[in-house]
Amino acid sequence: MKTMTCKQLGGACDQPFTANTFEEIAAMSKKHGMEMFQKGEPSHLEAMNQMQKLMTSPDSMNQWMEGKRKEFEGLPE
Repeated sequence: MKTMTCKQLGGACDQPFTANTFEEIAAMSKKHGMEMFQKGEPSHLEAMNQMQKLMTSPDSMNQWMEGKRKEFEGLPE
């Protein structure tokens, strides 16, 4: 099991997520982001705006995701 925070995954807070795979941790982060979006939490909304800018370029988004995957893989168990 490895742990990353919302901030490490492009978010705005220190909420930890713990999972066995990067895909699991990304899904947890996405769910958390949706909850924060529904609440209208300002710092998370700003982080989402930044992510949307990345999404305008598939190459940029893929590079970002690959970097996060490598960061996850490099974490201790």
